[in-house]
Amino acid sequence: MAVWSKVNVCELGHAQRIEADYYRPHYLEVAARLEAIKSVPLTRHLGYLTDGTHVTPKYVTEGVPFLSSSDIDPFIVAPVIEKFISETEHSRLRHCQPDGGDILMSKSGRIGSCAVVPSSINKGDWNIYEGVALLRTAGVDPHYIAAFLNSKYGQSQIRRELKGVAQPHLHLEDIRRLKLFVPEPCEMVDVSALVTGGMQQAESAHRIFRDAQSALEAELGLDKLTFQKPVGYIANFSELETSHRSDAQHYQPRFKQLIDHLSGFPSARLREIRSLNRRGLQPIYMRNGQVDVVNSQHLGPKHIDYDGLEKTSTKEFSAAPEAHIQKDDLLIYTTGAYIGRTNVYLSDAHAMASNHVNIIRLHPGIDPAYMALVFQSIVGQFQTQQHARGSAQAELYPSDIDRFVVPLLDGGKQKTIGGLLRESLVKQQESQTLLDQAKTRVEQLIEAAVQP
Repeated sequence: MAVWSKVNVCELGHAQRIEADYYRPHYLEVAARLEAIKSVPLTRHLGYLTDGTHVTPKYVTEGVPFLSSSDIDPFIVAPVIEKFISETEHSRLRHCQPDGGDILMSKSGRIGSCAVVPSSINKGDWNIYEGVALLRTAGVDPHYIAAFLNSKYGQSQIRRELKGVAQPHLHLEDIRRLKLFVPEPCEMVDVSALVTGGMQQAESAHRIFRDAQSALEAELGLDKLTFQKPVGYIANFSELETSHRSDAQHYQPRFKQLIDHLSGFPSARLREIRSLNRRGLQPIYMRNGQVDVVNSQHLGPKHIDYDGLEKTSTKEFSAAPEAHIQKDDLLIYTTGAYIGRTNVYLSDAHAMASNHVNIIRLHPGIDPAYMALVFQSIVGQFQTQQHARGSAQAELYPSDIDRFVVPLLDGGKQKTIGGLLRESLVKQQESQTLLDQAKTRVEQLIEAAVQP
């Protein structure tokens, strides 16, 4: 259905924007609502606004954590930061050092995601790249401002102000144009409490997940392993005959070293402990479908993104029984960037797997959450690297996954480690519930204020 807006030249205002997208009816409606309740310029409650360095720094293996836009999720800064810069570089970039309570906003990539820097972070602990804006608030709790910016009223303004076509970007002057609704102090306190509670639950989820990883590594002695990195190595012709592989990557000594280490524990090939190992099927996606679809994008570094799952129809689901997912199935990312990433499906809802997701169903008596952690550890990572095929795009086939050697700790230890993973998911979901409630509460306050 076509939609349009009619705008007079005199109404172009300060932005002087003439592209049609800027005047979408939804954007105009949000702007009118915020104008009706006498919202204030966001800059009125900002003590400081900047972005990160526009020059790509030299990265180091250890040093000061360096955040880019990919590290900023709504409300939460990624708990594991993977890029670092030197202390010398960090000292030079004094203007973009976040402090506890600052707001970080993605200007590119995940545009508009706003996260509050945890209070445990001191100024000088982190630094940021140009795709991240730093907002230091004045007079209004940053947790409330983050909730407003992450709500539909903040996101609509942010989306409207984007510039660029091929690669949209948000500029600092665009952020300065945003309007902020400031409710009564008691109402702000309620919203801020929800955000704070959600952040605490997210931190708890990450801590418990790390505890599960540490427990697995300690039980298997993975935390004490050091791997050989020889300049060259030799493979016997008999190994080539068995594996049907002639690429040097497949025969790296570290892979054999890992398998030799696992031989000191009860272990098995995956084919010996599973009842199902196959890829899913490509469904027809339907926005208002009744059945969930898990594709590779939904497999995360810790858990499945249950809230973001695609949908299909019951007819499509019924026609593809081979792709049906059951509770406690392992789902493996088999094609592309995050090949080998593994999550356990912990929902009771009917779902099916897409064609780039491999389903593993284990025999009774093996804890699937424990096994998901095994696949996420170097046990799974190394064997994924060893058995993956393809050059332009890596592929991991069911027959290759069947060859994985996996350690089988006793049932009690499996249950303890798997239980931590399940607890981590519960905390993550509780965090998301509180953060969603914060956004909803902001929207309710605005809509109530608009009413005559």
